[in-house]
Amino acid sequence: MTMTGYYDFVLGVIPLALFGVSGALTVVGVGTTISVLVAASIAVAFMGHALFVRTPTDRKSAETDRTTDHSSRVETNPVRSD
Repeated sequence: MTMTGYYDFVLGVIPLALFGVSGALTVVGVGTTISVLVAASIAVAFMGHALFVRTPTDRKSAETDRTTDHSSRVETNPVRSD
């Protein structure tokens, strides 16, 4: 049973983007400074997506929040204060 997930994928893409993209652009003829800048931008984009779009959450606290959310529950017998 593999335990690889989205964040493992992101951790693998960071060095791949840095070395692979910058190396490929350098071989094609783009300057080293520009190729490293483009590769780093791609790596930062993946990190930003992992941090802000698919936010890391604790599974237990997310499940607890869902089960203890009583805001949508309607009471059938409201308490009267006379």
